Amino acid sequence: PKATERKQTTATATNQKYIIMACGCSAIFILDAKGKILISRDYRGDVSLGCAERFISRIMEKEELDVKPISEEDGVTYIYIKANNVYLLAVTNRNANTKPKATERKQTTATNQKYIIMACGCSAIFILDAKGKILISRDYRGDVSLGCAERFISRIMEKEELDVKPISEEDGVTYIYIKANNVYLLAVTNRNANAAMILMFLYKAVNVFQEYFKEIEEESIRDNFVIIYELLDEMMDFGYPQITESKILQEYITQESYKLDVEVRPPPAITNAVSWRSENIKHKKNEVYLDVMESVNLLVNTNGNVLRSEIVGSVKVNSKLSGMPHLRLGLNDRVQFESYGRNAGSNKAIEMEDVSFHQCVQLSNFEHDRTISFIPPDGEFELMTYRLNTQIKPLIWIEAVIDRHQHSRIEFMVKARSQFKQRSTANNVTISIPVPADVDSPKFKASIGKVQYAPDKNIMIWKIKQFPGGRDFIMRAHFGLPSIQDEETPEDRPPISVKFEIPYFTVSGIQVRYLKIVERSNYQALPWVRYITTSGDYQVRV
Repeated sequence: PKATERKQTTATATNQKYIIMACGCSAIFILDAKGKILISRDYRGDVSLGCAERFISRIMEKEELDVKPISEEDGVTYIYIKANNVYLLAVTNRNANTKPKATERKQTTATNQKYIIMACGCSAIFILDAKGKILISRDYRGDVSLGCAERFISRIMEKEELDVKPISEEDGVTYIYIKANNVYLLAVTNRNANAAMILMFLYKAVNVFQEYFKEIEEESIRDNFVIIYELLDEMMDFGYPQITESKILQEYITQESYKLDVEVRPPPAITNAVSWRSENIKHKKNEVYLDVMESVNLLVNTNGNVLRSEIVGSVKVNSKLSGMPHLRLGLNDRVQFESYGRNAGSNKAIEMEDVSFHQCVQLSNFEHDRTISFIPPDGEFELMTYRLNTQIKPLIWIEAVIDRHQHSRIEFMVKARSQFKQRSTANNVTISIPVPADVDSPKFKASIGKVQYAPDKNIMIWKIKQFPGGRDFIMRAHFGLPSIQDEETPEDRPPISVKFEIPYFTVSGIQVRYLKIVERSNYQALPWVRYITTSGDYQVRV
């Protein structure tokens, strides 16, 4: 819940009930069969250590089976289990959460229902190969059958994979999965859990695995199963996500052999408020690099009309700063300009949608004045992502004329025109033009770049290393046709796809207005900013 929501919480009966359910134990004792204290750990200091003696005297007076596992005496609650000839005893003088009655759970109000939905985690995590065989399984709660993974994979095999939703429910069990290459990551729960949280955890797990062993394949999972089990234990506890920052995990979970003379301790960052950055980080040269990267998704029909256009952007940071720096980043955000009473149009402001931040960003500051304040992790990370669903002009315009001579040959004339400013240049432009199957005798002539035929994909690829702005180029191609072939209609013809990269350019016009770095040692830091626009799903129908 947001900070404002927490401040507005009143001490109603509902909230009081939650507080009672949240209280934990006061002390833990481990006793031998005669009641002698072997181990004691006092967490709160609000109960007498003599309560352990009173408990064991009750065991001696009565038959052990007559002593309930949960009992109360003189305001102290005793909760115990027995393992072989050893007692594990927990005591508390508060109304702790032993196990709420069914009637209490049914009477839960909307406030508590919201908390329960947000709080419930997953029951187990499975990593499966393409055939459904379990490679890794980690059961966190023990409240679901391990056979549910087999039921899940049987549904994958019965249906087309695209027909199986990433979040589904069957027989009271919720299945949440993602696919990474040829491996499935599956989370299951029998509670009304926060599905978005679990789904995000699976994607975080994939990122962490990639940091450790680069590629996620069936072979790499088998080769690194020991590391994976260690990571799953650290990243999730009793179904609740814990540490998901790969750089922090790599400080104490390594792939090196264990040495008895070196004690590997978890870094202090795990228990700090800033869990994504360790203390006492030092760099010889303090620098921070910002990459503003935008990807253009575009679809143009045969008449030249833009059917769909979208900009998906991200701000990636490579931090090489010492100490515990605080950074403030300002963008040309329309909402920020309007809040300061500026003319958004004259400042070329943009209006970002679906903004998502790294956990280091202080959201309260962004909601208040639209500034992005954060303590960065050390090294590379993705600070934020955004989307702009706006009408944009195609950066590279493609026109294709196809002249088909029946049962003899087919000729292509493809014209590519750059529609961005002349001072910019598109690098590594690749234009993939579909051709009919079974063509032969390819001949090409291009005013720039190279053309090659890829018969396995039924396309010809026109590669242009550098495409200056405000220019157009032509490519002609000639293919022989077989004497007998099916008639091809425009509806059956795949679209032309275009790939490119334009440095020092953003199609949305986003700009970094300032980046302030504050650290208590007051060192001088150098910020660097780079802009890059690339093609995403960029297609032109012909």
